[in-house]
Amino acid sequence: MRQVYVDEWSSALGDDTFRQLRLNSPATGRWFPALRDLSWYITKYNFPYADLFFSPHLERVSIYMSLAWRNSEVPPEILPAITSTISALPGPTLQYLFISVDYRRMPWAYFKESLSSVVLRCGQSLTEFTSPIPLTDAAVNHLIRLPHLRVWHIENPPPSYSASPLPLVFPPLTELTFGESAGCGWLSLFERLEGRASTMQGVTPLFRMKESLESLNIETIFGPMTNSLFASPIQIFRNLTYLNVEVYCHEDGRGQCTFKLNDDHVTKLAMALSQLDYLQLGHPCFENTCATTVACLLPISVYCVKLQSLEIHFNTTNIIEDFKNISEEPEFQELRSLPRCPVSYLDVYLTPLTLDEPGLKTVAEGMVDIFPSLEHCEGLEEVWDEVCEILRHVKASSVSVTPDPLPASV
Repeated sequence: MRQVYVDEWSSALGDDTFRQLRLNSPATGRWFPALRDLSWYITKYNFPYADLFFSPHLERVSIYMSLAWRNSEVPPEILPAITSTISALPGPTLQYLFISVDYRRMPWAYFKESLSSVVLRCGQSLTEFTSPIPLTDAAVNHLIRLPHLRVWHIENPPPSYSASPLPLVFPPLTELTFGESAGCGWLSLFERLEGRASTMQGVTPLFRMKESLESLNIETIFGPMTNSLFASPIQIFRNLTYLNVEVYCHEDGRGQCTFKLNDDHVTKLAMALSQLDYLQLGHPCFENTCATTVACLLPISVYCVKLQSLEIHFNTTNIIEDFKNISEEPEFQELRSLPRCPVSYLDVYLTPLTLDEPGLKTVAEGMVDIFPSLEHCEGLEEVWDEVCEILRHVKASSVSVTPDPLPASV
């Protein structure tokens, strides 16, 4: 057998069934010696027995935590057994390792040493590594030097490379995800490495990743401000098609707007990332204190010509005047003459909007002018449903009807 899936409902088998599997296991101690693909939902019944399903040929391993632990503390008595299971993972043959990232109440740091030992055993065949478990500096450095790594989720800040680092060349990643505490440190490192004069045959440590990276996920949640220092390093990766900054401004009703980019910052980002088809720069909040306006949407539409989905803060305090400026100010005239992106979905989340019906029509017309393919503005405020309704009427009324051709003369 090459593939085994142990799901959440295996708990129905009971502890005795798994104990019998242990007692009656083959002489090798493994039931599936040729197994290559294992997906395992850890429950209180099956977690001590996962090693029965390991084989020296495992290439793909996916480990999930029981759904019963999603909203509660994980029983501390099972942690040593989970650690032992992780430690027993084979390393040299692994091509894909995925450990569930959905359980924020799991004490992931508890497994740091055990998973790091597995990573240090991984060879050049490893192409995808996704885990919320922090790693030792040695394990991080080992991953960086794996030449075929393509997908990487990293949870901890980078090691210190200030004191005579070993030759550092990042693999040609196509997808990179930073966990809550990792994003700012790594982005800052990337900018320093890129700006530092390189002695490695005229290339920088990022020369391969700059060309290959297509998807960047930054899971800061309630993290640091989205500002120019945060956005600038992202512009290094000009082949990005997917940029997702998963950040909320408020936690439990506390805090303030953390979005500190202005229209110029967003314009530079759009110009650098012209291949994007998905852009989320955090979830817009209700504060309405951000420096961006709807004017930043026009360069996004013009420069990111493949963009289909967008979420970004913009201030609505003077939104009618802002749309008027876009249509009248000379600085926007050249952009208005250029083709626009096919964005059909704009997520405004908590963005406030207080206007009368003529004002809402101005907003709808302005949005269609910037995004001709726009179908829906998704927001938690009901007023955005009104904007969508008007938007549909605006688009319908703007469709020109071509008359039937005159019959050819005989």
